[in-house]
Amino acid sequence: MASKSVVFYAEAMKYGISRSLGWVLLALLAVFIPVSGIHAEQYPSTLAGTWEGTLQAGAVSLRVVFHMVVLERRWTGTMDSPDQGVRGIPISRIDCDAGSIILEIASIGGVYSGTIDANGIAIEGFWKQSGMTLPLRLRKTGQPEGGSAGNAPSLQPSAAGSREGNEPPGVSDRKFFTREVRFTSLSAGITLAGTMTIPEGDGPFPAVVLITGSGPQDRDETILGYKPFLVIAEHLARHGIASLRCDDRGVGASEGDFQTATTFDFADDAEAALKYLASQAQVDSRRLGLVGHSEGGIIAAMVAARQATARFAILLASPGIRGDRLLLLQNAALGRASGLSAEGIEQANTINRRLYDLAMGAVPDDAARNRIIAEIMAGMTAGASLPETEVEGLRQQASMIADQLLAPWMRVFLALDPADYLRQLAIPILALNGEKDLQVPVEENLAAIEAALEQSRSPSWKLVRLPGLNHLFQHAETGLPSEYGLLQESFAEDALQQMTDWILALPSASHGG
Repeated sequence: MASKSVVFYAEAMKYGISRSLGWVLLALLAVFIPVSGIHAEQYPSTLAGTWEGTLQAGAVSLRVVFHMVVLERRWTGTMDSPDQGVRGIPISRIDCDAGSIILEIASIGGVYSGTIDANGIAIEGFWKQSGMTLPLRLRKTGQPEGGSAGNAPSLQPSAAGSREGNEPPGVSDRKFFTREVRFTSLSAGITLAGTMTIPEGDGPFPAVVLITGSGPQDRDETILGYKPFLVIAEHLARHGIASLRCDDRGVGASEGDFQTATTFDFADDAEAALKYLASQAQVDSRRLGLVGHSEGGIIAAMVAARQATARFAILLASPGIRGDRLLLLQNAALGRASGLSAEGIEQANTINRRLYDLAMGAVPDDAARNRIIAEIMAGMTAGASLPETEVEGLRQQASMIADQLLAPWMRVFLALDPADYLRQLAIPILALNGEKDLQVPVEENLAAIEAALEQSRSPSWKLVRLPGLNHLFQHAETGLPSEYGLLQESFAEDALQQMTDWILALPSASHGG
C-alpha cells in the first residue's frame, strides 16, 4: 500500500480545491505546444493509426489513446484521455528506432516508451509522469482515416470545449446580451478581461461577480469541456440577474502571472471586478453580490469582509476549515471512494501531515528541504516490498514535491482558515454543497461554515446539502474526479434554481426592469 498512498493527495488536481502534489495521471487543461514532426521515411508505416491502452493505479483506471499520422512527410500525433473528457493533446516528440518508440507529451510532462512487437499491432511499455512509472500496453485499434499514412488527414482536438452541459430552453429566445470588458486590478497593476451577461430590459439589475476555484481558470471555469460559469451566467440573466465572469490573471485575455499569485492576490482581482461591476449603469449597486466556487468561495468571504460594496455572497462547495485540514480530509474521502484500506489512507495522511507542516514552518535552504522530504519519502518504503522502479520513482519525487509544497500559493493555502473571514461578515449568505463532493466534504465544511457564521453579524444565512451532487455540481454516482468527464451534466438545474430563488428573495432584491 505504501506506493499507492502517495498518489492520493493529488487525485483532484485542476478540478477545484487542491493542486497537484503527488503524481498525476494526466495533467488536464495544460497549455498546448506546437508538435515537432519527424520525417516519415524514418519510421515503419505500421506506426500510423490509433493505439489504445489502460493505465491502472490502484482502484483508478484510465484509458489512453494515441493517434499518429504523417502530415507533409512528417510524423505527428495527439493523445486522448477519454475517461477524463480530454482529447487532442499534442505529442511533442516521436522517436522510433529498431522497434522501440518514445512519445513525449511535453504539455503535461508525460513520456511513453515501449517496444513494438514484430507484427506491428502491440507495444509493451511504460508511462512516466511526475516521477512515477506505470506499465502501459498499447494495442493498435485502427488505421488513420483517409487511407494510408502518407495521406492521412490532419488531426484536430475534439469539440469538447463546446460541451456546455445543460442546454438552455428556447436558445433562440434568450433574454440577455453579453459585453466583453476590461478593467484594472490596481494592486498588481494588471488588466483583467471578462464578460458581462446582462438581462434584457432597462435595469438596473441585481448582479454578481463569479469567482473561479483553484488552478488557472478561464472566465467560463472550463473543466473537461464543461463551462459551468457560462451556464450559471446565462441562467441568472434569464431570471433578471446580471453577472461578470473573468479570466484568472495570466489566463486567456487577462494580464499577470498566475504561477506566482496566492489566494490573497486573487482576492484583490475579485475586489477589482466587484468595483467595476458596481460602476456599470445596468447594475443596481444596492443588490450586488459575489458567487465563489471552491477556493472562490473563500475569496468571496475575504472580499466581502473588507468591501462594503458586496451586499450578499453565495458559496459553492466552499471550504469551511483550514487548508491543511481540508486536504487531509479530502485525501481520506478520495481514498475511501477509491477502495483504499483505512490503513493505507492513514499511512498517506501521516506522511502528508509531515509534508504540510514542513511547508507551513520555517523553510530551510533548498538542499536541506530536499533532504528532509527525501527522508520522508524513504520512510514510506521502509518495510514495503516494492519493485525497484517504484522505489526510484519515489526518490525522484522529492525535489518536485518540495517545489510544489513551497510554492507561494500552497504555503498560503495550507495556513488559510476561511472562518477568519466568515466571522467578519455582515451580509446574507447562501452556502451550497453537494453530498457526493469528495474534495470539499459536506459534513465537516458546512458545519464549520455554520459555526463561523453564528459568530458573525450576518443577518441571515442558508446552508443547503444537495443530494447526489459532486464538487462540480453534477449528479454523480461516486463523486470521484475520474467520473467528472463521463457525466452529461454541466451544472445541476436544482443548484441553479437554489441560487436564483435565493437572490431574488433577498429583502432588497427583485426582478430588474
